[in-house]
Amino acid sequence: MTPETAAAVSQPQDRRAEPQTITAERLVLRPIRRSDVGLLRLYAGDRRVAEGTRSIPHPLPPGATEAFVERACSDRADEDVWIMDGSAHGSAEVIGLISLKPLERDQSQIGYWVAPAFWNTGFASEALRAIVAANPHNARTLFAEVFQDNPVSARVLTNCGFEYLGDAEAHSVARGATVPTWTYIRKS
Repeated sequence: MTPETAAAVSQPQDRRAEPQTITAERLVLRPIRRSDVGLLRLYAGDRRVAEGTRSIPHPLPPGATEAFVERACSDRADEDVWIMDGSAHGSAEVIGLISLKPLERDQSQIGYWVAPAFWNTGFASEALRAIVAANPHNARTLFAEVFQDNPVSARVLTNCGFEYLGDAEAHSVARGATVPTWTYIRKS
């Protein structure tokens, strides 16, 4: 990643608005709500989920999920968060989540995780395609990163039109370590 790209990724813009509901084939991406706390706590408390993210601690401390939901629902949230909800299609109400964080120069960073019970079902790809198609931030460029020991998430990104940009590293709270990452980019 070039210093110019790194600066663009780290400088937020204020383009946040209330997340809209986005419909996909087998799920609905809907704004997070306080009633999601129980299932989010269950899934985020799984070591495999936590270790796939930068920010979820493991073990999950009491109140961490409630605090995350309150931040995500707040007018002052720095990212838009959607729940992958499959209940309209006979699946679970919470499958995982996907988020967009606005950056400088019409760019956003995307992040997502899926509960282990729904791994290898195509829900992550479906949610990512829906967010890209809806483009709620009107971003010209989307960035994403995955830990290098998670090639399945990397494949989700490349299958959705993201291109490899370079290697980097990021701190994982759950792992208590800096972990090598792959960075991806998608231009609209």
